[in-house]
Amino acid sequence: MTIRVILADDQAMVRDGLSAVISAAEDIEVIGEAANGKEAVELAKRLKPDVVVMDVRMPVMDGLAATGQIVSPDDVEGPKVLMLTTFDLDEYVYEALSQGASGFLLKDASTEELVNAVRVVAAGDALLAPSITRRLIADFAGRRRHERPRPDATAALTSREIDVLRLIARGMSNIEIAQELFLAEQTVKTHVGRILAKLQLRDRTQAVVFAYENGVVADTPR
Repeated sequence: MTIRVILADDQAMVRDGLSAVISAAEDIEVIGEAANGKEAVELAKRLKPDVVVMDVRMPVMDGLAATGQIVSPDDVEGPKVLMLTTFDLDEYVYEALSQGASGFLLKDASTEELVNAVRVVAAGDALLAPSITRRLIADFAGRRRHERPRPDATAALTSREIDVLRLIARGMSNIEIAQELFLAEQTVKTHVGRILAKLQLRDRTQAVVFAYENGVVADTPR
């Protein structure tokens, strides 16, 4: 299937560059472009893309607010948002993920990384630039004990599922988690599905947010 993409960036030159790079992939098609968040929201409602590649800083409506309007927690088949920015700032990461973004990639990423990110997000997976993931882990690992998990937050999960959740929050793929925990990849997939179902989460991105907000990552060895 062809992945249908909308590009949202206030700089026409950037949009042209992104369009050329993404459209070169045989399985991806750019179906619309927006110069601000408001236009992105309108295009997403009208064209129903698979992925919106969204800049953070834009006039009229920024990418964070636009993401909140595009992504619906009740619509797992709806558009996914990949945030693309030059600003490697933690507050953007937190807000973007909280608003429902499925990925966060820096603009200095390579062509291959960008195309792969679109594919990963379209498939319903979560993607964070490795440097951002490491910083998030370091931040949450240093939280004070009173900010550690609430007993009721993870009560529904088994100890193995909590282990898997911690590794999801570290940005690991199913294969990497399987290797880390000495499990079969299919077993990891089963654990991930149960975690999402028990916590009533839409996807792995929401699992990352849950882990951070409830301090689950704080107990992960650095």
